[in-house]
Amino acid sequence: MLYHAYEIQRSLLNGASAWASIASEMMSNPANPWSHTAVGPMTANALEVFAHATASYGKPAFNITEIEVNGEAHPVEEATVVNRPFGDLKRFRHTGLPESSPRILIVAPMSGHYATLLRGTVERMLQSCIVYITDWADAKLVPMHEGHFDLDDYIDYLMDFLEQVRVEGDGERPHMMAVCQPSVPAFAATALLNQHDSPATPKTLTMMGGPIDTRESPTSVNDHAMNRPIEWFRQSVIATVPSQYRGAGRRVYPGFMQLSAFMSMNLGNHMMSHWEMFKHLTVGDDDSAQATKDFYDEYRAVCDMTAEFYLQTVEEVFQKHSIPNGEFRHKGEIVDLGKIDKTALLAIEGERDDISGLGQTKAALKLAKGLAESKKRYYMAEGAGHYGIFNGSKWRDKVAPEVEKFIAKHS
Repeated sequence: MLYHAYEIQRSLLNGASAWASIASEMMSNPANPWSHTAVGPMTANALEVFAHATASYGKPAFNITEIEVNGEAHPVEEATVVNRPFGDLKRFRHTGLPESSPRILIVAPMSGHYATLLRGTVERMLQSCIVYITDWADAKLVPMHEGHFDLDDYIDYLMDFLEQVRVEGDGERPHMMAVCQPSVPAFAATALLNQHDSPATPKTLTMMGGPIDTRESPTSVNDHAMNRPIEWFRQSVIATVPSQYRGAGRRVYPGFMQLSAFMSMNLGNHMMSHWEMFKHLTVGDDDSAQATKDFYDEYRAVCDMTAEFYLQTVEEVFQKHSIPNGEFRHKGEIVDLGKIDKTALLAIEGERDDISGLGQTKAALKLAKGLAESKKRYYMAEGAGHYGIFNGSKWRDKVAPEVEKFIAKHS
């Protein structure tokens, strides 16, 4: 009944949002006498904020049409080069980049948001690299006949995508960057490729704010996963996709539950953001108000993930700590992190990260015992929170240059 209750609530809020939007336009219309009073514009702005906060959001587009490099604008080509049931591989490149440029696979999180959350990450890396990104599917839209998708399948997808990037690069080994949650499967995939001496073994792996060892500086997210048995998650947060979606009958962890959890973690900040939006609208600062709207348009666009992937991740990463304990298996095979000797590792953390605490990503460098110290690097972004390490000014001006230098050094 969980999903059905949500759909009823969403229908009611959609109606309320539409009426609020109409009322806002009426109150701000110059033909309405109230629009010339102090009360009219304030009411219109309040209704606009309410309409935006209660609207539903579908999958956003990347909309990266051009990129500026050294003051010169170049058109950007976006293409889907691999199409799979649970996720596609997208490629971005522009006319100012030679074909010999480094090719990097950015692994987007499968954690309730679409890959477009990393739009800023893609734009910045496009300045120096041909960029590929995993575009994960909304599980509620994947028909049941396509089978299941768990952590093992995720790792398989990454290894297949790396091979595709290698082939498109005329056999040149690619680079890989994992943002947040996928640091674990990307780390495992890298170990497996090193283990088997695969030609698709990445030259570098950059892990950003990833939960490699959640026993280091545990956050509220880690505590939540640790304090409840796996059966609690199975019974309390897993739902069945209703009949109006293509994935009807599939068991999923709904995106709306993930969003509710993240919103509740910083509810005060989100309320203040909407209050600031209201004040910006009231004084006519439309640009600042639009910036807040754009952020929440992306933030509230959520998708479901398969139950088997979510539960396996909770159990293996947050409860059993299988990666740092050396017990993580991929389809029965032990993933030996000590076999990583060809891939240089860069661990990046945000000083104020409240999702993946300091030391959780850095732990990967200690676990790669077979890798020369000259191929390991750690960088802490001062003053950056979780999203600041891959989006915004700190990412563009401080973090990204470190990634580019690391890639150049090991190319």
